[in-house]
Amino acid sequence: MSRLTLFSVRNRALIALATLFAVLAGLWSTSALPRELFPSLQFPVLAVTTPVPGSSSSVVEEQVTEPIEIVARGLNNVVKVTSTSTDGFSSVIVELDYGSNIGAVQTDLQRAVLAQAANLPDGAEPQIFAGNLDDFPIVQLAATGGSDVDATDLVDRLERLVIPEIEDLDGVRAATLSGVADRVVTIDLDEEEAADAGASAATVAQLLQANGVVVPGGTVLDESTELPVLVGSRLTSVEQIEALPLLTPQVLGAQQAAGQQRAAAAEAQTAADDAATAAAENPTDPALAAGAAAAAAAAEQAQGALDAAGEVEVPTLGDVATVTLETREATAYTRTNGEPSVGLAITKTPDGNAVEISHALEDLQDEIGVALGGGELVTIYDQAPFIEKSIEDLATEGLLGLGFAILVVLVFLLSVRLTLVTAMSIPLSLLIALIGLQALGYSLNILTLGALTIAVGRVVDDSIVVIENIKRHIARGDERRTAVVEATREVAGAITSATVATVAVFLPLGFVGGQVGELFRPFAVTVALAMLASLLVALTIIPVLGYWFLGSGGGGRHEESGPEADDAPDRLQRAYLPVLRTAVGHPWVTVLLAALVLGGTGYAATLLKTDFIGSSGENTLQATLTMPTGTRLAETDEQAQEIEEWLAGREEVAAYQVVAGSPGGIEAVFFGSGSNTATFAMTLEEGVDGEAFGEELTSHVEEELVEGATITASAGQQMGTSELEVVVQAQDEDDLRTAAEAVTGLLQEVGAADVTNNLTDTVPSLRVSVDRAAAAEVGLTEAQIGQLVQAATDGAQVGRVEFDAQQVDVVVRQGSAEDLDALSALEVAATADGEPVTLGELAELETVEEAVTITRVDGLRAASVTGRPTGDDLGALSGEIGDRLETLDVPAGVQVELGGISADQEAAFSALGLALLAAIAIVYLVMVATFNSLVQPLILLVSVPFAATGSIGLLLITDKPLDVASMVGMLMLVGIVVTNAIVLIDLVNQYRVRGLQRTEALFEGARHRLRPIIMTALATILALTPMALAITGGGAFISQPLAIVVIGGLISSTLLTLILVPVLYELVERGASWASGLRGRRAEKKAQRASDRGDGRRSRRGSPRASSRAQPVGGPHQGGGAGGAGDAGGAAPAGA
Repeated sequence: MSRLTLFSVRNRALIALATLFAVLAGLWSTSALPRELFPSLQFPVLAVTTPVPGSSSSVVEEQVTEPIEIVARGLNNVVKVTSTSTDGFSSVIVELDYGSNIGAVQTDLQRAVLAQAANLPDGAEPQIFAGNLDDFPIVQLAATGGSDVDATDLVDRLERLVIPEIEDLDGVRAATLSGVADRVVTIDLDEEEAADAGASAATVAQLLQANGVVVPGGTVLDESTELPVLVGSRLTSVEQIEALPLLTPQVLGAQQAAGQQRAAAAEAQTAADDAATAAAENPTDPALAAGAAAAAAAAEQAQGALDAAGEVEVPTLGDVATVTLETREATAYTRTNGEPSVGLAITKTPDGNAVEISHALEDLQDEIGVALGGGELVTIYDQAPFIEKSIEDLATEGLLGLGFAILVVLVFLLSVRLTLVTAMSIPLSLLIALIGLQALGYSLNILTLGALTIAVGRVVDDSIVVIENIKRHIARGDERRTAVVEATREVAGAITSATVATVAVFLPLGFVGGQVGELFRPFAVTVALAMLASLLVALTIIPVLGYWFLGSGGGGRHEESGPEADDAPDRLQRAYLPVLRTAVGHPWVTVLLAALVLGGTGYAATLLKTDFIGSSGENTLQATLTMPTGTRLAETDEQAQEIEEWLAGREEVAAYQVVAGSPGGIEAVFFGSGSNTATFAMTLEEGVDGEAFGEELTSHVEEELVEGATITASAGQQMGTSELEVVVQAQDEDDLRTAAEAVTGLLQEVGAADVTNNLTDTVPSLRVSVDRAAAAEVGLTEAQIGQLVQAATDGAQVGRVEFDAQQVDVVVRQGSAEDLDALSALEVAATADGEPVTLGELAELETVEEAVTITRVDGLRAASVTGRPTGDDLGALSGEIGDRLETLDVPAGVQVELGGISADQEAAFSALGLALLAAIAIVYLVMVATFNSLVQPLILLVSVPFAATGSIGLLLITDKPLDVASMVGMLMLVGIVVTNAIVLIDLVNQYRVRGLQRTEALFEGARHRLRPIIMTALATILALTPMALAITGGGAFISQPLAIVVIGGLISSTLLTLILVPVLYELVERGASWASGLRGRRAEKKAQRASDRGDGRRSRRGSPRASSRAQPVGGPHQGGGAGGAGDAGGAAPAGA
């Protein structure tokens, strides 16, 4: 590292130019980086959603959910398959191993589902979504047209003019309409006409399959040009469908009979012609004449019969049915600020810039207004303002932290020039880190911005140590270049090890799976980039700036030579040294006090509250109204309108949108679907507390809801689920229901709010059990009867046509059955005598209770009991639930598992706990490489548990729970707290190598490192203080708990580093010296005994030659033992 510094000092112009380029590149990266709320997270989850209109939950489970589950379980790397079947909707969620190739698995799943498409009910079209935050809208708009634009025209203008313009914007993936009434082609068969023509719903389905199809017909040559042949054309209008020829069996039979008549007439005419010819050739033969007359009469009779029959008329579909293009009955209503509207949701690509997309939409407003005939797009939800405010807030806190850090440096160094040189490291390090983010494809979001803000307090540390040491060397009178290079070399190893240790603690985070790993990986990369940049700056740019701005050493005070007498203790050192001498003089008392502190830390840890991840703090609110099962859409919409009236009168609400009914798509997986649900999206005014307003909303609405209805609200964008959940699985449905009811009571007892059991609700359903044998006697199958029933009730979907580039369903209605009696009396066939056969004669109709929602986990029926956690100690609540579940009396074979946010928290804490241990091991490895010792790094690691003392204490003082962000702060703290200890012990070892005795080297190293240690700790603490106080509130759910943990840990670990680490160093080195002396004395005694044995043998032999030999002066003990080697001036540190 000293060579790098020497190169920098020798090539100062090059370093200055490189610095300028780095600044320019960093500024460019700042503007070029995409800006979004959260990192573009890719969760290993695939969701298959399938609307199945008109089907009950059991039918959806059997005909849609089960087939999709089977193909999903056959994929590679599948962890769990969870499905939910409701009336008219199927949702299958496939969880994969982290690290799986989501794109490849999604492709495999699409192929498998497409292979099953032919076996799914008509109208069931599965859609597959990947678990990506980019699938959720970044902007939600409501479109309104001008005074002359009706709803149909508005949708047409949006689809033709507006959506293409929006989708052309950079970064926009799709713009999707909601609240649009679908069109449907209805074919209403006239019962009498259809019966005469032999037409039915099945006939119409076959008709649509045989017509309106484009078939490739090969190629032909037109002179020298090869032309592809296409046979047929699409059906593009109602008139074309009406004109379709209806080739029913009756028509085909009539055509066949007419063909037979024509053949018979032609044959008779041929016979008459032959007979006439024969008679003409033999005019005298009366028999031939008679035969010719008879043949002519037969031919005339046949022709007369053919003429009487006439041409067979082929009826068209319009002859037996009324064909119309209608608007399908609404399955959802969308309103914006109380007015009917069309919703427009915009999603972005993974590298899209949410802020730029928002600004581009603003620029398009005038053009869109013209396209909508004077209408406009009203913004309901937009991430951009919150993102921009978060950037501004975090930048403000970062600048405040920067100011505090610079103030600390100024106070300690008492030099404006030194302070400015040191302060340069902060923006330079952050700009270099931004270049790294740009190169790695990351974005500016709450996590990376929070990391940069936190790094403000850390990136200055290396520069402080370097500049303080340079100042000391110059003040000692060293020549300027020598002072700069030698001072940097002296600390280069220590700051490199310290920085590497700080960065290395984030390596285990790369192996943390789940949501936490995905969320905090960009955070870790950002901090690592900033820290490595700070090391580069401290070893290259800071020495150059020091060379330029610190002047020469000639004017400084020359000090005594020798490392042990660099200077006289200053006021701070004079206050510190007596305390240190007392602690080192009474080491075991110090260790005992430290042990007591550690024990108190362990007790304090039991008092901590725990949580998962807080709310992002957006000024948005989402609420879900769930009415009792079986509630009709109109009733749900009526209740939603009452809530809208309350919202309209609140000043806190800037805009709101409600969707009553099923939203469809991926939103239906998370927000529910069905006629009994309504979802509200609200944008609140600036400064409104979303959580408090949500509680006010729910408390007000709950008072007016009908029995069995619930409403829940959540502020901001939640990272994952925020509900408690207990999953119950069983083979037997009665056992499942019993256990689910017991779990429901348990959650209510522990204080969970809004407890719901998805097995609780059942609705009456009509089951039609067909007598297959009786149906076969009249020529019907079970499927045909089902189609007839569907045609008489909601209409049977028999195909699709394309109108105006849109797929439109074709529905056939035949007969009418508005109630149970009418359905039972529905004519479905006729006997051979023409007597009508009713549905009631072929099937049994009975009313049964059926579950509204059917949940399955890995193919096994399951119940989901959910609730909202109350209070601010999720860990205690989850622990109580877990303890009670263990003692819960459930039927044999029933499995009960705690899931939801409790399982997420447990998995996150376990993973981060292992990462914490791995980080400690990595830091130990780095320090072993630094000190070439196995013992000394253990001394330094003592700082780690004592860092928890301050962290836990400050969390308790501020009444903040220990959450995932706090755990990441603990992880970061492992690398931070050993930094000061590394710098201290490294200098002590250098002094001992230079010749100082152990104790003197310890005191000299401690006092010379006192100032930089306190400076770096205070700089970091004060830099993080604005975030800990959440002055602006930007990204507080991540940055505040993390800052509190780091500040508390730094306070306690710094104090203990300055006292306890020297004490432990003294004890370990004293023990090493004693052990070394003991080994020396043993070796000496062993040599003495060997010498004595040799003398004895010579004496016994009585050799005069041997006796006369003279001993060396001083004997064999000349030179003494090794007893005091540990205190010798040049003694090496233990383990070195």
